Amino acid sequence: MLKIEGKIFDIQRFSVHDGPGIRTTVFFKGCPLKCIWCHNPESQTVSPSLAYYNNKCVGCGACVNACENECHSFDEKGHVIDRDKCTVCGKCQAACPFGALEVFGKRETVENIIEEVERDNAFYKNSGGGMTVSGGEPLMQGEFLIALLKTAKERGIHVCMETSGFASEKTVRAAAEYTDIFLFDIKATCDEKHKELTGVPFAPIKKNLLLIDSLGKNIVMRCPLVPGINTDDAHIEEIAKIAVSLKNLLEVNVMAYHTLGNGKYDALDMDNKMSGHEAMSKDDKEMYIARITEEIKKLGNESIKVC
Repeated sequence: MLKIEGKIFDIQRFSVHDGPGIRTTVFFKGCPLKCIWCHNPESQTVSPSLAYYNNKCVGCGACVNACENECHSFDEKGHVIDRDKCTVCGKCQAACPFGALEVFGKRETVENIIEEVERDNAFYKNSGGGMTVSGGEPLMQGEFLIALLKTAKERGIHVCMETSGFASEKTVRAAAEYTDIFLFDIKATCDEKHKELTGVPFAPIKKNLLLIDSLGKNIVMRCPLVPGINTDDAHIEEIAKIAVSLKNLLEVNVMAYHTLGNGKYDALDMDNKMSGHEAMSKDDKEMYIARITEEIKKLGNESIKVC
């Protein structure tokens, strides 16, 4: 089982925002959603992605010589990449002496990932941390995900999963068996609006959220809020209704929209639908926290933490 391979694009150690304690976060490649505010656009495709950082390029031409498909060239405007020819083989990245090229995405075994995760066992035990799987969407690679989660639990590692919840019931049930906490995204609560913003409907996501709750699994509702996009009263009120309906909810997290991923769109030659949209201010985040808290109280629950 440890030889089972999956596609990831990063392993981040010493994470402190992806569940309790100090954690190692494994980022899965590929996502069935296409959220217009996605801050990890490199995660969207299952296949590898090539990023080019213009500010690091000195025009040395090493990539031109390394590329067998003649994808790289230089003209009066600078470095040009013919992405139609590119197979993302990684030879240009290896040749570039200044880190101007980066490939996101590689095949990795369960064994190698667990070895990396276990390097920080002492920190997990002292802080109540562990491994978090994120993405992309972990549930999109069901067999690989479940093998990784099962192995982690066999090694005594606490497991969190950050997920959109868009997957088959069979995969969700299997993954839930080896997951301690679900960090479950609620992006929009109206089917039509959710499809407009993410490309998929909300109904199957809500169904899986309720399934996870019925299985007795701890849940943190994570609500990405983008000013003017999904901050309407109806959505805020529905977030509160869903929160109150869950028996195993730990807390509700307001995830304020930020612009930290904007540079990635340029590097990947991807269309940034949120270009020019400002990040949510700290004051606005506090205001939405207060609004959700108030709606929850109106429904007769004063114990749910919103932060």
